Amino acid sequence: MEEPLTEDLLEELLDAPDPVQFARTHHIAATTLSEHLSGLLDEKGLKRIDVIREAGLNETFGYQIFVGQRNPSRDKVLQIAFAMRLDLRETNRLLRMAGVSDLYCKNRRDAIVIFCLDKGYSLRKTDEELYRFGEQTLCRPN
Repeated sequence: MEEPLTEDLLEELLDAPDPVQFARTHHIAATTLSEHLSGLLDEKGLKRIDVIREAGLNETFGYQIFVGQRNPSRDKVLQIAFAMRLDLRETNRLLRMAGVSDLYCKNRRDAIVIFCLDKGYSLRKTDEELYRFGEQTLCRPN
């Protein structure tokens, strides 16, 4: 089943007499970052430990993110997105779930990240591109 366009849902919401009924009709529920990450793992057939390692995260910290015990920074969420090979739409949704801002193409650093996501670059290659353009890398040295 194809997901409805956001504009169509917005129009329907604005016409609805009750936002709770709208949410119930469209099965819109509050989902945590942890639940969303779990769903992405299942959907993409990935293992949590593999994603944590590919993202270059400390295993304990990564585990805490995945179980909802820690709130990751925007860059940590981006590291996870690259490790999961998410596209731009999926990455922006993950960023929103984490309570941080979407990638914005008018921001130079974000534009480089968007380009790299679109080209399917690895996290390492993305960091190389950010470094090449004099921007802060996603995987900052400790």
